[in-house]
Amino acid sequence: MDPLHTTTDNSSTNWTSGLELNDTELYSNQFVQPVWRIVLWAIAYCTIVLVSVVGNIVVIWIIVAHKRMRTVTNYFLVNLAFAEASMSAFNTVINFTYAVHNEWYFGLVYCRFHNFFPIAAVFASIYSMTAIALDRYVAIIHPLQQRLSSTETKVIIGVIWVLALLLAFPQYYYSSTAQLPGRVVCFIDWPEYTVWNFKRMYYVCVAVLIYFLPLLVMGCAYLVVGLTLWASEIPGDSSDRYREQLMAKRKVVKMMIVVVCTFATCWLPYHVYFLLHEFFPHLFEELFIQQVYLAIMWLAMSSTMYNPIIYYLLNDRFRAGFRQAFCWCPCVADGSYEGLELKSTRYLQTQVSVYKASRMETTVSTVLQHGDEQHPPGCLEADLISNGSTSRSVSKTSSFYSSKHLA
Repeated sequence: MDPLHTTTDNSSTNWTSGLELNDTELYSNQFVQPVWRIVLWAIAYCTIVLVSVVGNIVVIWIIVAHKRMRTVTNYFLVNLAFAEASMSAFNTVINFTYAVHNEWYFGLVYCRFHNFFPIAAVFASIYSMTAIALDRYVAIIHPLQQRLSSTETKVIIGVIWVLALLLAFPQYYYSSTAQLPGRVVCFIDWPEYTVWNFKRMYYVCVAVLIYFLPLLVMGCAYLVVGLTLWASEIPGDSSDRYREQLMAKRKVVKMMIVVVCTFATCWLPYHVYFLLHEFFPHLFEELFIQQVYLAIMWLAMSSTMYNPIIYYLLNDRFRAGFRQAFCWCPCVADGSYEGLELKSTRYLQTQVSVYKASRMETTVSTVLQHGDEQHPPGCLEADLISNGSTSRSVSKTSSFYSSKHLA
C-alpha cells in the first residue's frame, strides 16, 4: 500500500501494495516475505520515523522558541517540518505494515486518512519550498520591493493547506475497505467513465502539481538567484557589513538548493514508478516488484528525515539550536552552543543601535571633513534633520561625536 496511490480493478485485483495480479491469483497472497527480510525493512522504516519526527520537532522548536529565528523563510520551514513530521509519524509505519503483510488492520476511517493525508502533506512540503524560493528571489533580485509580513506569510501557509486538502480529497472520498477470504484490504474504488480515465488523469495531475511544476518554478528561481549571487566577485573595497550580508544570503540559498535537490532525488523514482504503473500495468506482476516498491517507498519517505540534518550541517543558527536541544547528550560539550546567534531581543536591539550609530558616525565625519568651507554654522544640523532624524537625536549625536572626534 503506497502513501499516495492505490489501484483497483473490481473484478480481478489482489489488494497487495497496489499491485494488479492475474485472475487466477485473485485471493492469494504471493508477496509473503521471510522473517529476516521483514526485520531488515522494519529497521530501515523505523529509522526514518525516529530521525524525521525528532529532527523536525527540534526544527520547529528552534524557530518558534527563538525570536531571532522568526523570519519569513523560517515560517515556511516550520510548515515544511510540520508536514514532514506528520507524514512520517502517521503514514510511514502503517504503509510499511500494509506493504509487507498485505492486510489492512486499521479500519475504514484510517484507510481514508491514510490515502488522503500524504498527498496533502507532500503538497504542503513542496509548496513551502516553492514559497521560500520565490521569497529569496524577491529579496535578492528586487531588494527594494516590500517583503512579506508575518500575517501575509501565515495567510499563504493557510492557502497552501487549503489547496493541499482539496487536491487530496478525491483519495479520501473514494477510499474503501473490502473483506476478502482471510484478510481485509484498503483500496481506492475509482469511478469508471467510458469517455475518460478518471484515475489516470488524477494521478498525472498529482504528479505534475506536487512534483514537476513546483520543481520547475524553483529551478528557474534559484538559477537566477545563483547567477546573481555567485556570478561576480565581491568588490575589494566593500564594507565588512556588505560582505557579511552577501555571504549570509549565499549560505541560505545554498542550504535551500540542497533541500530541494534532496527532495527531487527522493521522490523522482516514486513518481516514475506509479506513472509507469498507470500506463504499463503488466510490468508490475513479477514477484521482485514488491522489493522494488519497498525500496522506492523507503527512498520517498526518507525525504522527511534529511532536512534537519541539512539545516544542522549548513546553518550556524540551526546548529546552535540542535546543540542546545541535545545539551543533555554526553557527546555534546557543555556550552558548545553558546556565543552563536540565538540571541535575545534586547541583544539584537543593542546590535542594531550600534550599527546605526556607526553609520551616523561615518556620515558625520565625512560631512565635518568637507563641510567647514562649504556650509555656515548650523548647516550640519539642518542636513541631518532633513535625512529623517529629529532635532533632539541630532543634537545628542552631534555632541557625542564632537566629544569623541573633535576634542
